[in-house]
Amino acid sequence: MRVLITADAVGGVWQYSLDLARGLSRLGVSTVLAILGPSPSAEQRDSAATVPGLLLVDTGLALDWLAEDGGALRHAGEAIAALARESGVDLVQLNTPALAAEAEFPVPVVAVHHSCVATWWEAVHGTDLPADFAWRTALVRAGLHKADAVVAPTGAFGEAVRRRYDLPQAPRTVHNGRTPLAVRSGAPHDFVFTAGRLWDEGKNLATVDAAASGIAVPVRAAGPLKGPNGAEVIFDNLHCLGQIGEEELARWLSARPVFVSAALYEPFGLAVLEAAAAGCPLILADIPTFRELWDGVAVFVPPRDEQGFTRSISALVGDDFERAVLGKAAADRAARFTPDAMAAQMASLYRGLLPAVRGPVLAARAAA
Repeated sequence: MRVLITADAVGGVWQYSLDLARGLSRLGVSTVLAILGPSPSAEQRDSAATVPGLLLVDTGLALDWLAEDGGALRHAGEAIAALARESGVDLVQLNTPALAAEAEFPVPVVAVHHSCVATWWEAVHGTDLPADFAWRTALVRAGLHKADAVVAPTGAFGEAVRRRYDLPQAPRTVHNGRTPLAVRSGAPHDFVFTAGRLWDEGKNLATVDAAASGIAVPVRAAGPLKGPNGAEVIFDNLHCLGQIGEEELARWLSARPVFVSAALYEPFGLAVLEAAAAGCPLILADIPTFRELWDGVAVFVPPRDEQGFTRSISALVGDDFERAVLGKAAADRAARFTPDAMAAQMASLYRGLLPAVRGPVLAARAAA
C-alpha cells in the first residue's frame, strides 16, 4: 500500500506525520509526504530522511490558514489530486480537509482534522467569525463532508467538529502517537517548562507569564515568538528559549521539570505528550481534551486562572514526593499513545476504504 499524506512544517502536524509514516512503514505501507506552506528546515528534512519508505515532496502550495484567498486553496487541492494521480498512491490522507472541497481525487480520501480557525476562534474569542475566517471555514466544511472518512485526535475535539460543521456523525477518534524523546535519567531540577507556538493566542501563554511573576523558580518556554501569519508576542516573566530541536528539548525534559499548559484550545497537545513520556509532572488547563487524555494523572486548573496556576505550580515544585508520583503516572499514561498504535488504527481505516483484496495483503504484512 502507498499513501499520500499532506502536512506542513510549521506546527505539530509535521511531527504527527513523521511518526505516522514511521509507524506505517512497520506495516509495509510507504508514504508520499506532500508539504504545504513554508519549506521544511534542513533539520526537518534530515528527520524525514530517517523514515523508511517516505518520499518528501515540497509542493510550495498554500497552507489553509495562511492562504490569501479561496482560489489559492482550491488550486492547492487540485495540485494534490494531480500529485496523487502521478504518484500512483492507493489512498490520500489530507491533514488539511479544505483541500478536498472542490478537487476530484482518483482514490479514497481520509480527512484528519487536527485543528481549524473556526474551532480555534470559538475557544479563544467566542464571538462571530471574522470575514477572513468565514471563507476558510466554508471550504473546511465542504472538505469534511466530501471526504470518505473523517478522523479527529480526541473525542472531545471530534464532538466540537461535528457540531461546528454539521457532520452526520462525530469523526472517528484516533489518538496521536509520539516517539518518546531520548531523555536521560537524573535528578529532577526545580524549574517550570512549557513548549509550543508561543505566539498562538490559543496556547494562552499570557496566563502562564502572569502566573510566573509569583513563582520562586524559573519558568522556561520553548517555541517561536513570531508566527508565519505575522503574530508576535513579548513576555515579562518567561525565560524564552526560542525554537529548539529535539535534542535540546530532550535535554530540558531530562530534568523532569513541572510541565505547564494553560491552553484555551488544544485538540490534542503533542508537547504535553512529550513531557509526560519524559516523566514530567503535568499542570494543565481544565479543558475537555486534556481531561480526556490526562484525567487522573495531572493537576487541572481553569485556563484563565492566573492565581490558580501560581498556587498549583508553587505547591508542586515544593513537593518532591508528589512530583515523582505525578511524573510516573504521566509516563505510564503516555505509554498508551505510540506511533504503532496510531498507525495500526489508521491502517485499519485505510483498509476499509480500499478494495477487499488489499485487506489480507496488509494483514499478512503486519503479521510477518
